[in-house]
Amino acid sequence: MSRTFRTGNVALAVGLSVLVVACGGDSRQEAAVEELEKGAEQLKQAASGSENSAEQMAKGLESMAKGFGAMAGGDPNAKPVDPVSFRDLMATFPESFAGWERGKPTGERMSSPVNFSAAEVRFRKGESSLELKITDSGFNQMLIAPFAMFLTAGYEKETEKGYEKSVKVGDYPGWEEWNDEGKDGELNAIVNKRFMVQVQGRNIDGPKTMHDLVAATNLKQLADTK
Repeated sequence: MSRTFRTGNVALAVGLSVLVVACGGDSRQEAAVEELEKGAEQLKQAASGSENSAEQMAKGLESMAKGFGAMAGGDPNAKPVDPVSFRDLMATFPESFAGWERGKPTGERMSSPVNFSAAEVRFRKGESSLELKITDSGFNQMLIAPFAMFLTAGYEKETEKGYEKSVKVGDYPGWEEWNDEGKDGELNAIVNKRFMVQVQGRNIDGPKTMHDLVAATNLKQLADTK
């Protein structure tokens, strides 16, 4: 691994740590910051070229994942479990969605390098489409971590084309993106700190359409799935 790559990771770790600190100071965020700081220090040691740098890098990335997973609503101490079958995920899809034609669901399960399962289904109405995807992270924080910033309460970004912001999706934390020009959007939620629910809309009337599709999905059954 090149020194440039290592130092780049350190800079990213430190920068993201600062971002999380700025987001607030409740107990969950404080625990997340603690993991992030530990991960940043371990990455610094790995970048210094000291002995066991590979081991330090692995530990640093693990701590960073725990920290960002906590920010995303996960439990940094939760032990990964085997994902459920993608067929169990399919079982939570709505059989129908008013005025939309449902396609055939598809799914997959992978055990390496990351253990997860996922299922998706597409709905169409004329030139409009909605794609619903559910992923079981198995409490693997490496999968949850990338979404931490978007799930932070109060997160919002707006441009001349649209916006992205954190939102509640039913009883669960999530975030919403919308593009006014193309009438495209994306809605995400983390269910039971484990399942990632995503809807991508193309040429749709507005964000409410995505929320309606998630509402038609059996999130209670999903949350109870083990």
